[in-house]
Amino acid sequence: MEKDLHKEVCEEHIYSSLYEKLAQGLHDFLYYKYGQGLNPDDKVQEAFIKLWENCKKVSMAKAKSFLYTVANNLMLNEIKHQKVVLKYQKQKPRNYTKESPEFLMEEDEYFKKYQEVLSRLSEEQRTAFMLNKVEGKKHDEIAQILGVTRKVVEYRIYSAFKVLREELEGFRIK
Repeated sequence: MEKDLHKEVCEEHIYSSLYEKLAQGLHDFLYYKYGQGLNPDDKVQEAFIKLWENCKKVSMAKAKSFLYTVANNLMLNEIKHQKVVLKYQKQKPRNYTKESPEFLMEEDEYFKKYQEVLSRLSEEQRTAFMLNKVEGKKHDEIAQILGVTRKVVEYRIYSAFKVLREELEGFRIK
């Protein structure tokens, strides 16, 4: 007999009559308790959807209680969600870089000047310097690649540094 009660809620005509009887009252309950801001119409619809999804578990006698509980919980969840949204709206975005606009402009100017000075180095100086500083190769490796002695590589890197230091003096390079 109890199974017959559960099947009744799952029958479409009974479910429709439940909707017609309870939907307006449920809406009014949510509206008076929480106001229009949290959209009680949607919560009523969602509660009835949950009733349909769980119709085999809910008896006819408990349908009204189920609907009101589900709708109330949906509203409470919406309130919690709104609190989280407000919390993050109030937070100021973090300033991940401590760099001032002046620093960024100076950095850009430095980079342009650095590229310009590199282009003015001799091919031998630039190659030795880039292999050492950009690719991280040791002096012996560079000497082997270029087919020169280690001392020649050291001189080329040293002379490239000297030119860079002189040309980029205004940028406080050590």
